[in-house]
Formats: sequence, C-alpha cells, structure tokens
Amino acid sequence: MFHKTISNNVVLLLGSNMEIRSEHLSFAINELKSSGIKITNISKLYESEAWGFEAENFINQVIIINTSLTPTQLLNLTQKIEKKAGRLPKTKASYESRPLDIDILFVNEQIIDNDRLKVPHPKIHERLFTLEPLNELIPGYKHPVLLKTIKELKKKCTDNGFVMPLEKDKKKE
Repeated sequence: MFHKTISNNVVLLLGSNMEIRSEHLSFAINELKSSGIKITNISKLYESEAWGFEAENFINQVIIINTSLTPTQLLNLTQKIEKKAGRLPKTKASYESRPLDIDILFVNEQIIDNDRLKVPHPKIHERLFTLEPLNELIPGYKHPVLLKTIKELKKKCTDNGFVMPLEKDKKKE
C-alpha cells in the first residue's frame, strides 16, 4: 500500500554565544539541509544579551523548515546536530553558554506536551530575542495556546534586554 507522506511546517530558533557564533548557525542550517530538510525561510541574524544568566552575547536566527520527520524525530536530529557542533550535556540546572542551541518553537499549529518536548516552546512570549526574528518572518501567525499573533506578543513582551539585527558577526577567531 501507499504511505501518505506527512509534511510538517516547523519554526526553529537557532542560537550561539561561543566562538564564531554565525558559523555555528550556518553549520546547523547545512546539517538540516543535508538531512533532507527543506528550509523555506530564514530571518536575519540578531544579537542579544544572554537571557537568564551572565555570559557573552548570543546571536539568534529563526528558520522555517518543511519536513516529513515527526516532532520527536526532529528533536532527535536537532540534538544530534547540537552535539556535533560541540554542545556538551548540561552541568547545572541553570542556563549555560553553548556553541549551538536549536529550539523547536512551532510545529504546524500542534500542541505537544510531554517529558521530552513542549511545543509551542513555553517561553516564546517572554523572550524578545525569539519574538524579534519571529516577527520578521511570521508577524501574523497566531500562537496556538496564547491565541495572539507574534506581533501582539512582541508588543506585550516585558523583556527589556537588547535585541538588534547583526550586520556581521564581529566575534572572529
């Protein structure tokens, strides 16, 4: 029999605050592509201060992908890519610096809540570094739990950390 291929539209947030940050994000995009994932849209790079801990500034980028992977398969793949980029297992309960972080923000309009994966990502509305690139790409997308658009969430966000488009990643060698 024929199997229907399920196609998922997924929004990912890429982040890095170690070494040449933009190269880690490019690495993630290339790894996703070579895994057969179609990238349909990419935001600008945004620089922001570390959120929830003291560290070097991050750069972040939102990408929209299309994949036949299930959300759990995609999570396994993104964790494998993070590890390949040099990310080590967490050593403490709080946030830490990392060469690469890949968060699954949205999968279609699905709500997923299990031990390994929560979608939509539970802190989207609290983080300007996430809302800024989301607003660039999908300002009218309605959060399936909060039932507000990305533009509305950005307007109501109380995060007052700086987030600015990055012309060029100045952190070299």
